[in-house]
Amino acid sequence: GEWPEWGNPVASKQAFAYILSYSPYDQVVAQDYPPMLVTAGLNDPRVTYWEPAKWVAKLRDTKTDDNVLLLKTNMGAGHGGKSGRFTSLYETAEAYAFILWQLGLTDE
Repeated sequence: GEWPEWGNPVASKQAFAYILSYSPYDQVVAQDYPPMLVTAGLNDPRVTYWEPAKWVAKLRDTKTDDNVLLLKTNMGAGHGGKSGRFTSLYETAEAYAFILWQLGLTDE
């Protein structure tokens, strides 16, 4: 398990407070956020698909800007993305396309 490394949040208030201090969900506050493309894999056993979905929902409800916030759930991916010879290249291209779009370097 991970408790020897991170601490047991059930038994230790100090470990709980430490883990809470870097929890992305619990650190969402009313402020401006940059444009974001958040990705999830439906078959990810480490970061289950609803965790990014909850985070995005909280961000959308809390953030104070009008910047783009997209959630892409890949229905055939696990923790490392989809498997396949060229799939990681497609996923990287999608991320670059998002960046170029947000920088205004596309036709749309």
